[in-house]
Amino acid sequence: MVRMATFTGYLRSRGDDMLVELLRRRPDLATPSPATLTSLAARATNRTGLDRALAQVDAQVLQVLEAVVALGPVPRDRVVQAVGADGRADVAAVGRALDEAVALALLWPEDDAPDAALHAGPGLAEVLGPFPAGLAPADGGEADGSSARSAGHVAAGSAGHAAARSAGHSADAIDTLLGDAPPGARPVLDALTWGPPVGVAPAAGSPAGAAVGWLLQNGLLERGDARHVVLPRTVALALRGGRTHREPARTPEAWSGAAARPAELVATESTAAAERVVRLVAHLVRLWGRTPPPVLRAGGLGVRDLRRTAGLLEVDDGEAAFVVELAGAAGLVSDDGEESPSFVPTVLADEWAAASLPDRWARLSATWLTTNRTPWLVGGRDERGSVVAALDPELHRPWAPRLRRSVLEVLAGAPHGLAPTADQVVATLRWRAPRAVPPVASVAAVLLEASRIGMTGAGALSDAGRALLAGPGGDAGSAEGAGSAESAASAALATTLPEPVDEVLLQGDLTGIVPGRPSPELEDLLDRAAVVESRGGALTVRFTPTSVRGALDAGSTADDLLAELDARARGGVPQPLEYLVRDAARRHGRLRAGVASSYVRADDPALLAGLVDDPRLSRLGLVQLAPTVLAAQAPTAELLDALREHGLAPVAESPDGQVLHTAPTVHRVRGRAADRVRRRTLDGAPPPAGDTTARLGSLVRRLRTAERHQADDGTSSAPVAGAPSHGPTSEPGGTAEPAEALVLLREAAAERAQVWVELVGSHGVPQRRLLRPVLVEGGRLRAVDTEREAELTVAVHRIASVRRA
Repeated sequence: MVRMATFTGYLRSRGDDMLVELLRRRPDLATPSPATLTSLAARATNRTGLDRALAQVDAQVLQVLEAVVALGPVPRDRVVQAVGADGRADVAAVGRALDEAVALALLWPEDDAPDAALHAGPGLAEVLGPFPAGLAPADGGEADGSSARSAGHVAAGSAGHAAARSAGHSADAIDTLLGDAPPGARPVLDALTWGPPVGVAPAAGSPAGAAVGWLLQNGLLERGDARHVVLPRTVALALRGGRTHREPARTPEAWSGAAARPAELVATESTAAAERVVRLVAHLVRLWGRTPPPVLRAGGLGVRDLRRTAGLLEVDDGEAAFVVELAGAAGLVSDDGEESPSFVPTVLADEWAAASLPDRWARLSATWLTTNRTPWLVGGRDERGSVVAALDPELHRPWAPRLRRSVLEVLAGAPHGLAPTADQVVATLRWRAPRAVPPVASVAAVLLEASRIGMTGAGALSDAGRALLAGPGGDAGSAEGAGSAESAASAALATTLPEPVDEVLLQGDLTGIVPGRPSPELEDLLDRAAVVESRGGALTVRFTPTSVRGALDAGSTADDLLAELDARARGGVPQPLEYLVRDAARRHGRLRAGVASSYVRADDPALLAGLVDDPRLSRLGLVQLAPTVLAAQAPTAELLDALREHGLAPVAESPDGQVLHTAPTVHRVRGRAADRVRRRTLDGAPPPAGDTTARLGSLVRRLRTAERHQADDGTSSAPVAGAPSHGPTSEPGGTAEPAEALVLLREAAAERAQVWVELVGSHGVPQRRLLRPVLVEGGRLRAVDTEREAELTVAVHRIASVRRA
């Protein structure tokens, strides 16, 4: 049997496979790579590392951690009893939680025996707070208002004597003692038994004051300070029957009352949302390609431009902000970087538009899942009181990808077709990560965005969303794994998409109906020649003189346009539509504009009669050069628009008299990579390339080698930063290496053990003191000097060496 006296010794005694598993479960410990196993122990026990580890444990693991911290080193059976597990299922669940805590190095056994005592990792008590499981500090810490300052504070003398008396009380002895208690004593104990253990002391002359005074005299309460009393830990445990918790934490019944959706409904709703979001993003790219909106001086899109975009997309401001942010995160639109910058589509937008609908959706969804942008905050107020703008550079939140994934994983864990509410999702997240519970409003916003993008349908996770969330094969953090997930999601969506329709039912009232999803060719034709009236189970469009003229402006002739419509029209082109097209074509181009700054000419002088004198056209600066020619001071584009508003149908022409088709100018800029976060480590650094297991195995072997070399040399690698170098320490159990010194101090604080610390004063003179560390945090050591009966706080960089006493 191998006995481990310290946490560092425990890590050294573990096998390589267990260390690889630890680094895999806690990736922040391996980034950047530690130099030795001692450095690994220091990183695993600092506050940042412990906070990150605790953020991923469920309520049951947190419960057993609190039990071990509250009780001190105890065997597994005592932990099972302490959390109140009595049934077979509860005992098995607590055993699973203990194994999880040991695997994360939050607990460690002192030897290899099955009934070995479990120790809390150094620093864990400070991170969990002064009242683990609602119990007071073991040594009778001070209290202020609602909490004790620290588990390591030295108790006042009277409190210490009271604690000594209360340590001998059992539950029966307390019941016997309370038989002589004044009225009100039992309710005081009942109120403090399950925590918090601190209460406000009542006035001395009141009945409650008399009851509290009696409890203080008999050691059932301690004096925290002048205004507060504390229930000692031993008394609380006796009143609780030796338990730290009322009952073991159990998985919540989160799905009671959740709506069940048929699979067909989920597929239909999610597919419709997927088609809609792809169409909206494509429409946004076309709009901003023609008229790019300006960038605000502080960055972001102005409120007026967002509302204008929402009107053109025919959505509300919230959905418009979501579409804009999604396009920006996917790299489809970007700041063009000009002196007067605008948001312009990138060249990536053309590549994206050429892909199939499932592939376009998969890319948008993968971007949404991994981006750290938070569109739901648009329109709110920041800490300065300013309105948060879409595409604002400050709209990044590093926790957003984790929130989206955690919410969707809750939906993935529910039965297929179940649509939990935001409150039910939060209840499950509170069980899974009780120290990192997101607000209900944020969860509701993520669920709304998931429905908008088609990850969910009718509130339930879709098959395509499930495929993207758990892509097959490869490492999820690698480019290969991410691409595999997108491919799987695209394939899943393709199976639910209806077959594209390549025909349109044209009607005599100049409308057309597409009974389904139009094919890309048909959609392009309708975009050029018609306007959309309604969408739903069928697409309804209307042909107008303006829409037909748009097709003619794009280069089509009347015969070409009628031929395209006839090829896709069920039952042919109705006569009214043919008349409309030919009438528009007949009028189209009868007037031609050029540059004079620009000019207008016509074969029939009557067409130009009165234009020069028309006050509505005065801004154009028209001058009649000949009966059939007018010159204008306005640019050609402005001249064409003004004449069309006047009811005419001019076209532009080149200097040689050829017709110019005035298709809108489309702007593009070189795009940046899509704003994605491919499963980063918790501190924001991307995982190194290569197989994760092999990489971590190689790291563990390097740590072993470094430890052997250090043991062979019999020295530490470096003194504490900022302290004078006195050479390597040669005392057994001592070190001058910074990481090792921190580990020794944390271990001593956890064990309430004493250490010899060499301190360097402000004048550079070292002094050696025997200290009992209380807390190592924020670059400072708080300790008790037992010889001088004083407490001190010292900066870590002034510690030259540490040695066990």
